[in-house]
Amino acid sequence: MPEATAPDLTAVRTYLLDLQDRICAGLELEETGSARFATDAWTRAAGGGGRTRILTEGEVIEKGGVAFSHVFGDQLPPSASAHRPEIAGKPWQAMGVSLVIHPRNPYVPTSHANVRFFVADPDGENPVWWFGGGFDLTPYYGFTDDAVHWHRTARDAVAPFGDSYYPKLKEWCDDYFFLKHRQEPRGVGGLFFDDFNELGFDQSFAFMRSVGDHFLPAYQPILARRKATACGERERDWQLYRRGRYVEFNLVWDRGTLFGLQSGGRTESILMSLPPHVSWKYDYQPELGTPEADLLTTYLKPQDWLNFSITDEPEGTQIQTNP
Repeated sequence: MPEATAPDLTAVRTYLLDLQDRICAGLELEETGSARFATDAWTRAAGGGGRTRILTEGEVIEKGGVAFSHVFGDQLPPSASAHRPEIAGKPWQAMGVSLVIHPRNPYVPTSHANVRFFVADPDGENPVWWFGGGFDLTPYYGFTDDAVHWHRTARDAVAPFGDSYYPKLKEWCDDYFFLKHRQEPRGVGGLFFDDFNELGFDQSFAFMRSVGDHFLPAYQPILARRKATACGERERDWQLYRRGRYVEFNLVWDRGTLFGLQSGGRTESILMSLPPHVSWKYDYQPELGTPEADLLTTYLKPQDWLNFSITDEPEGTQIQTNP
């Protein structure tokens, strides 16, 4: 059994604020124009506050949000205590960094990452705490080398803690980021974990830090190599249509969104994940043999990306543009 160590909330908060700064700085390096992250510091009347950083109308990032929050309260909302009746009615604290990057170029995937810490009854003799988080990738056009790189980096993030974590957290991610009402995955997955305290505080905290630290190495190379790809109206229409699925998941299924709204969180920060432009088409089906159809038939299926050869790039993924 890991040694019992009291949770160090100050250390977690310090790490999360630094992570937010590092991610924003790394993403700004990919901007080709003058757009930079603006900072919005806020307080929550019921307790706590945060620092939301938003980049809008960039030449590379159409909208990106990287938010830090540290909120607390006297009584847990239903979404947090439904599966933990022993902590119902307890005081609580929650802190984390959550981000969503919506690129302008349709050939660059949308990315999401989140690392968080939660503790109930923090001043009691036996506080109940856990870490959670992960990162996932939502492409509009599928590229095997992007998916392979993303998943290899995800594996590297958790490999120091044991070989069993990557396959378990990959499967959890595939299951979680799934639109049940559409019966389709949101993207190509990555890592997802929650209620994580099995390694004791020090090592569980190290586990969370490793996941957070691997987001930029996973996403920045993909952003760099796709951001200048030629594209036209066809690709933009498809991107806006597929963004609709992203909105549906976040508003219907995402536990973080529900927790934030039910706990009286700051609506602007909670809903920063939504894209600036989106469209819905009634019962739209892409033409067979196109890259758009290939996204659905190849990439929006759970795959063993670690053993997926880059030479296996499906025929439909060649870039086709209608400027």
